[in-house]
Parts: sequence; structure tokens; C-alpha cells
Amino acid sequence: MTWRCTGIRWNDGGPAIGWCAEGRGERSSPLTYGQCLAFAARGERHCLGVRRAGKRTPCPTAATVPGRAGNAQCPECARLDRSFSVAADTNAADPRTYRVYLAWFGPGLVKVGITAEERGPARLLEQGAVTWTWLGRGPLMATRRTEELLRAALGVPDRIAYARKRAVRGNLPAAADRAREVAELHARAAALPGWPESLERLVCETVDHSGPFGLDGLPAPARVITGMVPGGAVVGRLVGAAGPDLHLADGLVVDTRLLAGWELVAPAEGGPAEGGATAVPVAELPPLAAPVEQDGLF
Repeated sequence: MTWRCTGIRWNDGGPAIGWCAEGRGERSSPLTYGQCLAFAARGERHCLGVRRAGKRTPCPTAATVPGRAGNAQCPECARLDRSFSVAADTNAADPRTYRVYLAWFGPGLVKVGITAEERGPARLLEQGAVTWTWLGRGPLMATRRTEELLRAALGVPDRIAYARKRAVRGNLPAAADRAREVAELHARAAALPGWPESLERLVCETVDHSGPFGLDGLPAPARVITGMVPGGAVVGRLVGAAGPDLHLADGLVVDTRLLAGWELVAPAEGGPAEGGATAVPVAELPPLAAPVEQDGLF
């Protein structure tokens, strides 16, 4: 049985590494800041199929995926996934209640977005939002229209590249300063005309993720993994995490989207992952746990 990594999961406000195995469902390994991570990629990277409504359908062809691809899906599974995507505007009939939010990632890096109310703040953690607030709640199309209104009127985007987010993460202004910037944008947004009548407006209540992300004392990003290769190893002490990124004490950043689809095992002596991860002798590593006990790697 092969357990494959599915990337980072934010469970109850904390980071965890997700795993899946055909016929065995999914599980996760909680992460703790200060712990040592030691893992290597084995075999080939495979498509993770499609996950919808909490259930994962395996890729019918078990297709392989390039090591540098940011998405661990083959083109066919990716197209099927997008056919049910709110973000891609292919699921306009979704009856759930949605929320509009403002998210701050760094000086001048603010975006507006929407998320299903039932998910709570999970979307903000997944995106690496440092400070954020809700703007309103209502039906999907009302929140989508509000998102477009605010983008145009405030001049803020609905997407910011992860590379830009991580570049400023190690040198952020004080929490009070970033909360003030978000509150000022919230006030400007609330004063705009043209909000849909079906949208309930929400007062500004800023939330800061410096604690969940471990931002205090986070080293400036020095190196970033650009892709895993068979035998490529990553070893280091975890000091923080934000969005899909794991931050190690030596400044190495591991984008866990690049781990998804790989079988991860205890590393042996050999070549590092692309981007400068460190390989160490087997004698210095903790023992590898059984395949269903992936916690031994993290």
C-alpha cells in the first residue's frame, strides 16, 4: 500500500500534512514548530485524482505528474475538478452561504475574495493571509458581485502570487499597523454604493495569524524548493508555516504543493531536492515508521 502526500492541511487552525491511499481514505500528520522534518521522494509523482465533498476519486489512469508542477493532477482530473469549481465560475448554482473577505499579506499586498461560510477561516489560512476581516455574507452570486465591485473600486486584486507573499513574510510591520491598514480598507469598502441588497454587511473584526503561522522570528526566505525528484531529500527544523509553505530554520521554504502526489519516505544518502534541500546520512535520521504511520516523517 502506498500513502501519497496531499500537501498541507490547516486543521483547527494548525498545519498538518495530508496523506491518501487508495482504498484507505485520508489521514493527516499534525506539525509542531521546532520539530525536525526528514523525508525524501520515492518512485514517481502521481495524480491525486479529484476531491469533492470530502471524498477523493482516484485518477483512473494513475497518471504521472511533473515534479515542478504546482498542481498534483493530470490534465483530465484538473478539468473535472474545475467543472465543480466556484473559483472558476462553473458552479453558480451552489446553494450555500458565502462570505466576502479582505486579506492582507504584506505592505501593499491586499486582496478581496470569497469563501463558503461553512469553511470558516480555513481559506485564509490556506492562502497565507497574515491579517484579515470579513466584509459580508450572503448567496454565492451576491458575494461574487460584491467581490467584483470592491476589486474595481478599491483597486485590489482577487489573486496574489505565492512568491510575492513569501518574499515579504520574514519582514512584516507590527500587528497594530497591519490591522489598521485592513480596517481602513474595510471602512472604504463599507462606504461604497452598489452593494447587493441580498448581502448582509459585517463589521470589521480583524484577525491576525502571526501565532498560527509562527511569524515571530521567522527567518527571511533564503532558498525555495522548485521541485522534488526521486531520491531528493529535505531535512531541517520547522519554525513556521503559512499557506502551502513550510519555513525551516535555515531559511529554506518548502512549497507543499510540490510534495503532493509523492510517496515520502525517510531519506537515504543521495542527491538533494531541486532548490537546495539538504541530504544527510541515514544514521542521523529518526527511524522510518510503518507506511500507515506517516507521522514518523514529520
